[in-house]
Amino acid sequence: MISVKNLSKQYKKTTVLSSISQDFESGKIYGIIGRNGSGKTVLMKIICGFVPATTGEVEVDGKVIGKDIDFLPNAGIIIETPQFQPFTSGYKNLLSLASIRKTIGKEEIADVMNKVGLEPDSKKHVRKYSLGMRQRLGIAQAIMENPDILILDEPMNGLDQEGVDDIRALLLSYKGQGKTIILASHSQEDINQLCDETIHLDKGKRVDEQP
Repeated sequence: MISVKNLSKQYKKTTVLSSISQDFESGKIYGIIGRNGSGKTVLMKIICGFVPATTGEVEVDGKVIGKDIDFLPNAGIIIETPQFQPFTSGYKNLLSLASIRKTIGKEEIADVMNKVGLEPDSKKHVRKYSLGMRQRLGIAQAIMENPDILILDEPMNGLDQEGVDDIRALLLSYKGQGKTIILASHSQEDINQLCDETIHLDKGKRVDEQP
């Protein structure tokens, strides 16, 4: 579904990514691993179309991002800390976001909140959410329109063990539905339990491959 071909990224004289290639197939979970500053988030942003590559390209179903299409289509995305309207509830935040594309309604939003362990009827404002609750809401936002592709940067960030178990089970269920999932994680346990393949980055270069 997604093909990354000889992707490189430079900021002035600093090389952030160097000649990265990888095919991402449907029905698999791919892990991007590496220390802070290794290029994980930049790679995900380029795949999404948020940042242009210096050289190389990202192709999705035969269309090149930045040429044929601007952004990765039909994708649910969490990159860095999800941002929401602080003075309204989680449910109303998702309802507002859903109004942009108008593909889902109140029932689907309530269902997805229950899936990630949030109460759709809660009136609590997002500004009073814990880090874990914000992360759950971010995951709900990413999956609520049933995308074919999920791009998730540290999706377990801030979650307690129960939350981690819930989201792992959710991601495995989406893998079983044939979705393409790309995630970055510092947790070796996440990688071991979830990923079919890993991309190990070090200073922007691919240094290891673990099927």
